Amino acid sequence: MNFLTTFSAIVFKEALHLRRDPVTLVVTIAIPIFQLIVFGYAIDMEVKNIPTAVFDADRRAGSRELIAALANTEYFDFKENASSEAELREAIVSGRARVGIHIPPDFTAGALNGSGSSFQALVDGSDSTVAMQAVNVVNSVGLMQSVKQMGRVDIEKLPVDARPRVLFNPDLKSANFFVPGLVGLIMQIVTVFLTAFAVVREKENGTIETLLATPLSRGGLMLGKLVPYAFVGFFEICVVLTLMRFVFGVRVNGDIGLLLLMCFVFLFTALGLGLLISTAAKNQAQAMQMALLVMLPSVLLSGFVFPRESMPAIIYYFSFLIPLTYFIEILRGIILRGADLSSLWSQALALAVYGAAILSLSTLRFSKKLS
Repeated sequence: MNFLTTFSAIVFKEALHLRRDPVTLVVTIAIPIFQLIVFGYAIDMEVKNIPTAVFDADRRAGSRELIAALANTEYFDFKENASSEAELREAIVSGRARVGIHIPPDFTAGALNGSGSSFQALVDGSDSTVAMQAVNVVNSVGLMQSVKQMGRVDIEKLPVDARPRVLFNPDLKSANFFVPGLVGLIMQIVTVFLTAFAVVREKENGTIETLLATPLSRGGLMLGKLVPYAFVGFFEICVVLTLMRFVFGVRVNGDIGLLLLMCFVFLFTALGLGLLISTAAKNQAQAMQMALLVMLPSVLLSGFVFPRESMPAIIYYFSFLIPLTYFIEILRGIILRGADLSSLWSQALALAVYGAAILSLSTLRFSKKLS
């Protein structure tokens, strides 16, 4: 009887605690439901709607038929018409297109006179999954177009010769795809979790009163908390990039200075995100749950693993709200494609704006008054 009384009292006490902390209870129940619904729709291993640019130097019936055949597969989403081979390649280097279709000026004439015709597909190999799918579909479309013309030419030679060429990662090594993305993901995990407990720990240890008594402004206090973690994070960046080069053999094809600058911008974005969580959470358990709520979408919706173009439209547009989305594009652009700032300015600008907004919001939420 004594055991049952004590046990019931403990159960009642914990139930009261949950009642007094409804945020933790709601977050614990709501987060798994939300994540299951969102990620269940978002995760799709089938690659579709690959952003594609085309340089059609022929502009006649044969080339239009080829473009229509590629579009009808639903694997290619024609976003841009290039006016030269250089412009076509620049669209791929900048990340605006994953595939570039080059149709030569004699494409239709070759089909009509029986000499045969060919076209080239430049494929961005920095995403090995998308690249493999694009190469297979391009070859299939070339074969289908050949079958249509078999009556007009010698069957020993395919009338339409598809020539896919994989750029930046010709061997389609998965490490070249995953490792640059891992650099950004590891940076976010380390910095967000480091700073997510910064203010919460002060509250739980009872040292927040001393901190609030200082003559510094809110911005000064927040910056003071950021700087030590910034040094730790930047050291982590150097270590991870070194391992990427000498352990996994992934070379930086672009400007290393630009890469470090973009890492620095993302570093303060991630640190600000951790501090924002810290100002919103009442205890370390809430801080952990909120950090996980940020981490899982960053892993699954940023393009780190799954192609964003294959996601439902609403989730695809939601992925633009995730800072890691832009940073992964920047990392793969500089490291694999050798892109410069003129090609990545939109991603860099978006990342900088997010960083400034998150840091500003963190500062505004940090009150110098005890609640």
